[in-house]
Amino acid sequence: MSETVADRGAGPATDRGVLLEADGLSVVFDRPHSLADRLRGRPRSRLHAVDGAHLTLHRGESLALVGESGSGKSTLARALMGLTPLDAGTVTMDGTVLPGHRSRSDARRMQMVFQDPYSSLNPRLTVGAVLTELLSVHGLGARSEREATARNLLTLVGLSPSAYDAYPRQFSGGQRQRVAIARALVLEPELLVADEPVSALDVSVQATILNLLGGLVESLDLTMLFVAHNLAVVRHLCDRVAVMYLGRIVEVAPTEQLFADPRHPYTRGLLQAIPRLTPGSRVPVVGVQGDPPSPYAVPTGCRFHPRCPLATERCRVQDPELTRAPSITTEANSRTDHVAACHYAFGDEPAAHRPEVLLDLVGPDPADTDPADPDPTDDRRESPEKEVSST
Repeated sequence: MSETVADRGAGPATDRGVLLEADGLSVVFDRPHSLADRLRGRPRSRLHAVDGAHLTLHRGESLALVGESGSGKSTLARALMGLTPLDAGTVTMDGTVLPGHRSRSDARRMQMVFQDPYSSLNPRLTVGAVLTELLSVHGLGARSEREATARNLLTLVGLSPSAYDAYPRQFSGGQRQRVAIARALVLEPELLVADEPVSALDVSVQATILNLLGGLVESLDLTMLFVAHNLAVVRHLCDRVAVMYLGRIVEVAPTEQLFADPRHPYTRGLLQAIPRLTPGSRVPVVGVQGDPPSPYAVPTGCRFHPRCPLATERCRVQDPELTRAPSITTEANSRTDHVAACHYAFGDEPAAHRPEVLLDLVGPDPADTDPADPDPTDDRRESPEKEVSST
């Protein structure tokens, strides 16, 4: 692998070492070719679900993969796991290229928590049978020890040991997701891939599952790829964030840096769409205007340009590559680790020619509010400058 490609999706400088690296991954699905299409000589349509993705995971870190529905996040996660065949690219773990068909030893090192906990569990098996069957298939532990291992693991994920004899249908959604997490951890993997593990759950239990995952990653020294469509759920859980749009990685940065200084317009739109309940903040407009283009007809140039408020003619004809922010020398002689695929990510941005698209991410800072002002959000006050900035 060339240094340029590796550097393009590299993570923070660390002595933990790279555990997993994806280089130029592409996954293509062919649309069914009907008899009418064949008779008319129409070519078969192809959907590029993942198109040249580069990703790096360091040992012990949590990386979030975020984007709108249909951006290719789950397909990329399944490709990393070997569940979806690759059309191009390689997946490397500890310096060894993984084959398309994974061996049991390779599969054991990478485990996945799926989005729907009910459909991912066999309804005919008890929870104990699900866990002990995995231990038996991989030859882990003596038969007499497997039940104790399973019961201890259920306790670790916050379930009663009595759940060992219950069926998945007897649990709530949050409890079933805990069972799914236990199943992923029973083989003691090095990498945990969580594919939107809270999107199918009630808001009231999402926080408990997120806290559970964060605690397990820290206590078990796991590396985690966390797939989500909501940036708000990953801010306090993940070390870095990779933003995906229409099959491409368009921005990668440490979490706090991405929230404080997003460089891609798409990332700014996703951040703007996060609901805010802080005093003094205004209700934001829709973060990203318009609908995503059809993945069967990807736009030329930058694939985000039809929805981008900063798009210029250059964006329509030239596809930007991931570029790194200018180096910043510190006392530790380190550099910034922020990359983005935008022509104007780290330079002067052109004036927005679509004023209906707002890029004001956070609204007024409560700390900057005058204490004597009884209502900083009252639009009836005479303040032309604020009226212009909020339209």
